[in-house]
Amino acid sequence: MMTGPKSLSCGAPSVVSAPSIVSSLLTAQTRGAGFVDLTAEIIKFVGEAGAKEGAVTLFIRHTSASLTIQENADPSVLDDLITALSRMAPDDAGWTHDTEGPDDMPAHVKTMLTSTSLQIPVLNGKLALGTWQAIYLIEHRSNPHRREIVLQFIGAT
Repeated sequence: MMTGPKSLSCGAPSVVSAPSIVSSLLTAQTRGAGFVDLTAEIIKFVGEAGAKEGAVTLFIRHTSASLTIQENADPSVLDDLITALSRMAPDDAGWTHDTEGPDDMPAHVKTMLTSTSLQIPVLNGKLALGTWQAIYLIEHRSNPHRREIVLQFIGAT
C-alpha cells in the first residue's frame, strides 16, 4: 500500500460566484527564432481586467510559434532550450513540407512539442507564477513574424 508524504498541506479553498469573462488580443512582433517575454503584458492585462480570483488563459493563433512558462533568471536556459528544440526538429531533416521555406516544417514540429495555450491562476489579483517563472512566446521561424495571442480572464473581478 502506498501512502502520501506527511509534508503535504492545502490551503482553504476560495469560491468564485458569477464569474466575469474579460478578453483581449495581444499582438507581438518577433525578431526571428527565439523567446519573447510576455509576462509584463499579461500582468498589465490582469490589472486592466480588474481580476481578483480566477485564471488567465493565453492562446496563440499560429502553428509555427508557441507559448511556454520558463525560467527568467538565467538567459542561458532559453539558449539551451532553443538548442534542444533545434536538435529535435532540425531544418535539414529532409521534410517534405517546405512551402514557406526549410524552417517551416521544423517550426510546426516544435510547436507540437511545446504548447499553443497556457492557463495561469490569478490569486488576490496577481498571477500565481513562481519566483523564477516568466511567460514566453517562442518564435520557431527564422524570420520576424507578427503573432497574435488571445488573452482571456475568467473569474471574479
